[in-house]
Order: sequence, then C-alpha cells, then structure tokens
Amino acid sequence: MDQFDLLLENLYDKYKYDFRCYSRESLKRRISHALELLKCDGLPTLQDKLLNDPIIAAEFLRVLTVPGSEMFRDHSYFLSIRKYILPALKVYPSLKIWIAGCSTGEEVYSFAILLKEAGLLDRTIIYATDINGTSLEQAEAGIFRMDDMQKFTDNYHKAGGIAEFSDYYSAGFDAAVFNKSLKRNVIFSDHSLATDTVFSETQLISCRHVLMYFTSELQERAIGLFHDSLCPNGFLGLGSVETVKYTKYVNAFNSMVEKDNLFQKNEKL
Repeated sequence: MDQFDLLLENLYDKYKYDFRCYSRESLKRRISHALELLKCDGLPTLQDKLLNDPIIAAEFLRVLTVPGSEMFRDHSYFLSIRKYILPALKVYPSLKIWIAGCSTGEEVYSFAILLKEAGLLDRTIIYATDINGTSLEQAEAGIFRMDDMQKFTDNYHKAGGIAEFSDYYSAGFDAAVFNKSLKRNVIFSDHSLATDTVFSETQLISCRHVLMYFTSELQERAIGLFHDSLCPNGFLGLGSVETVKYTKYVNAFNSMVEKDNLFQKNEKL
C-alpha cells in the first residue's frame, strides 16, 4: 500500500471519513493543496498531523469536500424544478426532500424559496446532509456574504423568481442573514454517501456536483441509495456532468428534463 492509500485508510480508521472511493486524480489535487495549506513537507507529515490533531483533521476535511456554491446555481435547473417538478409534487399532502451534499447551504435556501413561492414549504421536510460538520454549521446559520447577494439575486430572477430576493434576508454589516422561516422544516444532518444508508422515503432528491468526484463504483452506490430512498415516481436531480446512464440503475429512471439532468423514478422497477 502506497502512502496515498495509507493516508486514506488511516483517515477512515480514525475519523470514519471515507475517501477511498473518490476519484484519485481529484483527491491528489486537493491533497496537494492541503499539503501547502497545512505546511506539510509530505504525506507522512500530513498523516501525523491529521491523526494527532482533530482541528487539523477538520480543516483537511474542509479542503477535501470543496465547500461553497451559489444560490440558484445553474438557474435553468431551478427553473425546470419550478416549472415541471413542483406542480407534480403538489398532489402530496406532505413532502420530504433530500439535498445530498448540501455544503454550506446555498442550495438548501434556494429550494426553500422555491417551495415557499409554490405554497409547499410549510408541508415539506427538507433533509440537508453533508459529511463536513463545519459546512453544516454554516448552512444551519444561514449567513452569507453580502458581496454574493447580487450574483444570487441575478440567479434567482433567471430561475423564475417572483418576489424581491432581498425580502428573504436581512442585511447587516457585510453579511446577509436569511429568514429563519426558510429553515423551520430543515433537518441538517451528517451523512456519507460512501458509508451510510437510506434514512427516509422522499419525493425529490437533489445531489449536484458531488458524484463527479466519485469513482464509478461509488457513483453507483450513491445512485442506488437515491433509488431506494425515492417513492414511486419520485424525482432525482443531478449536476450538469452527472447521470444515471452508466450505472445499473439506467432503466430504473426516466429522463424528465434532459438538459438539466432531472430524472423520474420508473414506478415499474
């Protein structure tokens, strides 16, 4: 076993962070960045620091999981959710939505706003999950940089927003604090697509820009979790370069909006 694989094995044994099935090339780039950031002269030094200092381990996890996104990122995706998915969800008396790999929460609040504008937020539970505890804390706080608000506002309107985006947050100093009502029914939770199992039946799952960092084996595991979690005719949204096509679940989903990688679970399978 080389030093790279040994580092990943020890990280899993010590903290249960499982990156052993992540794309090797992607991990190498991020670990190289971590070596510089944590001032380590090589993998043995990095491993020693990680295994003996939980604070450094948390910082290392932050580097590896690439936290951060944009609200209404890929606005066409959210426009399609608004147009095609939410009307179909209105038939359910209650809803459960899973946002997997939610990072620092930008997509969580984007969905909460969509649901509010569709009149569905009060009867929806949103499961917002990630393996990075620090990112989850930021997501739950709902505080974002004011410098990002113009970009988020532009994305919101391109995604079909029907209100003033500023109505959803309070501005103070250099931060925007999003309304607590948006996260009233949000459950923020640690969950790993590499090691954990399904925890609830859901009508919609959104997992974007996460699977692209996995090996094909781990991608298939994750798609399997999503399939098992979705109710019959439930919906799955993936990132722009992600798909179910090359997994054994290819026939278990029908394409809903191909350009936005939105799929519907095949009720017959």
